[in-house]
Amino acid sequence: MLLNDDFTPMDFVVVVLENFFAMNREQATVVMLKVHREGKGVCGVFPRDVAATKVEQVVAFARRNQHPLACVMEEN
Repeated sequence: MLLNDDFTPMDFVVVVLENFFAMNREQATVVMLKVHREGKGVCGVFPRDVAATKVEQVVAFARRNQHPLACVMEEN
């Protein structure tokens, strides 16, 4: 899941969803707007090890680009 913040640009969130979660622009925009409006959005459902890796990759990418974007995993 991605969590909303007041600093990360919407375009950056779309890029994250396209690059790390293999979404096309339309899918990524829908999820980004859900994050923006509802505070969080589901990026996908993955096995625990894959999800943990994606969380680490997204957080590292966001920090390298100086954004506080939070990516977390929840268990079903």
